[in-house]
Amino acid sequence: MKIVLKFLPAATLAVGLALSAAPAMAQQAAPKAAAPAQPKASPAAIAAAKEILQIKNATAMYSGAVPGLVEKTKIALIQQNLNYQKDLNEVAPIVAQQLNGRQNEIGEGMAQIYASEFTEQELKDLVTFYRSPLGKKLIEAEPRAIGLSMAFMNSWAQNFSETVMGAFRAEMRKRGKEI
Repeated sequence: MKIVLKFLPAATLAVGLALSAAPAMAQQAAPKAAAPAQPKASPAAIAAAKEILQIKNATAMYSGAVPGLVEKTKIALIQQNLNYQKDLNEVAPIVAQQLNGRQNEIGEGMAQIYASEFTEQELKDLVTFYRSPLGKKLIEAEPRAIGLSMAFMNSWAQNFSETVMGAFRAEMRKRGKEI
């Protein structure tokens, strides 16, 4: 039981990340023809979306994407080709250098998504908001608030799982079975 509870916070976070990534992966997997046509965003809307992402320091989310994926791929290839470990370790920095900068495609895609989800005026209003004192406070405080919220959710889940386990045990005792 204690072992399960020890891994529950990490599992909760992993499930949360997987669920948040699932819609994006599903959209990528869906054929382009099946997606409803979205109006082309204006250059001003895309510029405002990019400004919002810049204000929110969105690049911090994906700045390590290329080296991270290169390393992950290298590890997977080494596991499949142990005799090529030396070569793969030597090739990894070359591949990382060749693909350096491609993480910017993420920012471009994010800007397109924002521009498709919000009108040009809404994006401009968001820029104004994020430049306001309250918007600046939100940008500064939100990561901490989210982190504390995740910690609270993990703590709650761990404590509640003990309650659920107790309820299962009580119901099983009623049936004459100890677990």
